[in-house]
Amino acid sequence: MEILIQPSKQEACALGARWIARLLRAKPNAVLGLATGSTPVLLYQELIRLHREEGLDFQAVTTFNLDEYLGLAPTHLASYHHFMRENLFRHINICEKNTHIPDGLTTDVPDTCRKYEDQIQAAGGIDLQILGIGGDGHIGFNEPGSSLASRTRIKTLTERTRQDNAPFFDSPNEIPRHVLTMGVGTIMDAREIVLLAFGETKAQTLAAAVEGPVTASVPASILQFHEKATFLVDEAAATHLKRADYYRWVDANKPKWQQV
Repeated sequence: MEILIQPSKQEACALGARWIARLLRAKPNAVLGLATGSTPVLLYQELIRLHREEGLDFQAVTTFNLDEYLGLAPTHLASYHHFMRENLFRHINICEKNTHIPDGLTTDVPDTCRKYEDQIQAAGGIDLQILGIGGDGHIGFNEPGSSLASRTRIKTLTERTRQDNAPFFDSPNEIPRHVLTMGVGTIMDAREIVLLAFGETKAQTLAAAVEGPVTASVPASILQFHEKATFLVDEAAATHLKRADYYRWVDANKPKWQQV
């Protein structure tokens, strides 16, 4: 696990975009795991800029999103189908058939989840997974208490998570209680993981995930066991990290071949 503390979320997202660009230039048909919510928006904006100004090519890229609300149509303004279309896909040259998001309108949840896992495997697995972290330590929609070996499945959201997502809905009654999400085990299968965390509200949870015990009570803590997981965080999110100075020292003294 590597912790890269950046002066701002803008600089962290720019670094994350360069991370992805490096992968796509080395492997044009890479498989990306994508996240939604407010955290990765700046990252996606930077990828769009790299596409428009520097020719970053997405034509052969395949993507798999972490999750989708159960019961929302792809056209719903709060659906993650809509989010991805508006915040990334329609601005780059990615082939629609290569983008995958769980089907929120499925009538057979177990079969849909099995097929999603099969699609990931058929694509060769995820090369790089982008993550955010919830205020309670969830990744994807794997709430505290989720199995650390779980696969894509239905999950019931906590009230805290529902309220965190309330700004995307017109009224509290519209917020779904169930989602389809990649499991923790699915996420851990990615060959590389980049997690974004910004702001003081994430500081305590980030510290628990990075420096606390590995526990299902903080699902993101499982990333301590990942061979190649990197946390891109701003100064505000790093305020509770006990070893923050060491993380900065490591980053400042990297050999050139490790720098992005």
